[in-house]
Amino acid sequence: MTATTTSARSDLSELGRSETALRTFLHGLPGVDQVGAEQRAAQLGTRSIKTTAKAQAIDLAIRMVDLTTLEGADTPGKVRALAAKALRPDPADPSCPHVGAVCVYPTMVPHVAEVLRGSGVHLASVATAFPSGQAPLEVKLADTRAAVEAGADEIDMVINRGAFLAGRYKEVYDEIVATKEASGDAHLKVILETGELATYDNVRRASWLAMLAGGDFIKTSTGKVPVAATPPVTLVMLEAVRDFRAATGRQVGVKPAGGIRTTKDAIKYLVMINETVGADWLDPDWFRFGASSLLNDLLMQRTKLTTGVYSGPDYFTLD
Repeated sequence: MTATTTSARSDLSELGRSETALRTFLHGLPGVDQVGAEQRAAQLGTRSIKTTAKAQAIDLAIRMVDLTTLEGADTPGKVRALAAKALRPDPADPSCPHVGAVCVYPTMVPHVAEVLRGSGVHLASVATAFPSGQAPLEVKLADTRAAVEAGADEIDMVINRGAFLAGRYKEVYDEIVATKEASGDAHLKVILETGELATYDNVRRASWLAMLAGGDFIKTSTGKVPVAATPPVTLVMLEAVRDFRAATGRQVGVKPAGGIRTTKDAIKYLVMINETVGADWLDPDWFRFGASSLLNDLLMQRTKLTTGVYSGPDYFTLD
């Protein structure tokens, strides 16, 4: 790390001391060219890859999936079955890789932990009054600590969008810092809920705010609002993590979530990663898909490539 990078990291670490400093920095970030971002994302979406490269991309995408269930009707049996699928996505093919993580509500964490223990598959839990983020801080932190104590090694927190949109940046910053502390050794993914942030400029500011406060990942969405992950929003977030690493030397992951359902969609995101931030992020440690239905399509496409036969959607268990 250069002396310049060390100095920049030190300067940025001071921003959280005051509302004025945070506001000045965040509103001093370059504005996002909306037309340019949408055109660039659309252009990258036209790229195609074939044969061996496609097979490698499918396996990588499987390893990047956070297999997710976040429903009020979740039961211990349902989440244990999901965890078993995470370990062996295709029971008929032991060469199929496992997914990156299983993501559930805090109350379901102990049941998933029973299945995943020692497997290498991460256990993620949403926390901090997911999905609204509207709860007192002490409740959010208790939610986080409970999930970690039950076995979660990744926490997906949600920011208070009301505070962010009202310009109370330090309040949001302080909550992320406190949640990071409550998470202990667990990695912290900060959900921005980009569908409620209205502008790409706000997405960029929220991305930087989350990274400045110590987030290990920035995540698009809860999946509980109509507008979830989109290619242009993910592009803006990828540019933010690229620029943040250039400024500080610290690498932060990205997780688009919600609305990514097909292999074609997933490959478009992999191309975007490669073209925007480079191969360093083409790894489950630095990029994840928050998804439930995506895995089945990846498995169907993988079976077609390896056997020549396209399995129907009912060949694999429904999630």
